[in-house]
Amino acid sequence: MARDERVTLLEVYQVLPEEQFQSLKFLLEGQVPAGLLLPASRPELCRILLQRFPGNSLRVTAGILRQLGRLDLIQRFQLPLEEQIPEETSWEPNGDTPKVRGDPTSGCRPGGIPAPPMNSRRLTEKDLMQVAQRLGKEWQEVGILHLGLERSRLEQIQEENPGNPVLWNFEMLREWRRREREKATVSQLRSCLEHARLDPGILDFLQSLQED
Repeated sequence: MARDERVTLLEVYQVLPEEQFQSLKFLLEGQVPAGLLLPASRPELCRILLQRFPGNSLRVTAGILRQLGRLDLIQRFQLPLEEQIPEETSWEPNGDTPKVRGDPTSGCRPGGIPAPPMNSRRLTEKDLMQVAQRLGKEWQEVGILHLGLERSRLEQIQEENPGNPVLWNFEMLREWRRREREKATVSQLRSCLEHARLDPGILDFLQSLQED
C-alpha cells in the first residue's frame, strides 16, 4: 500500500469534526460492515479502508465527503472523484458550508438546491405527518444527506420515540421545519427530497399540495 495514500487518508479524517466523522462512518455502512465501522477510531478506519479498497480508498472517501458537502476537503487534498466538481462552486473561509454562486443558501443539504418560489405555502403538521407515513426505513439517510440534519439529533429523536418509525420521520421533518422557519414550504421540501431514495408517491403527494 502506498504510504502517501495512508498519510493523506489519515490527514483527511483528522480534520473532520467528530459529528461529520461519525456521519462518514454511517454512510460507509453500505460498503463496510457496521460491526467494523462503529467502534473504529480515525487511524483504525484508515486501516480498514486501505485493506478493503486497496488503491481506491481515497476515491471512496471522496465520494462520501461529497455527500457530506465537504467538497473543500476534496479540493484541499486533491482527492480523486468520478466527476469533476462544478467550477461555479465557491467556499466559505472555514470550508464548512459550500454554496453555489448566485443561489441563496438552500434549506436542504449543502450543494445548492435552489430556494423555493415565494408563492409556495408553508407545510402544516398534517402535511408533515402525511409525508412521514410514506417515508421508508432510510429516514436517517434522508435526514443527513437531503435535509442537512445532524446524526446526533436523529438518534435523539429515535430514543425519545422508541419503536415508532412514523414518529421518527415526523419529528425529523418538524426539526427541519423549525430550522427553516418561513422557508419550510411545500416546494422547498420537494426540492430537498427530489434526489432521495424514496417512494415516488412522496414527490407526487408534495406536488399535489403545491397544486392545491
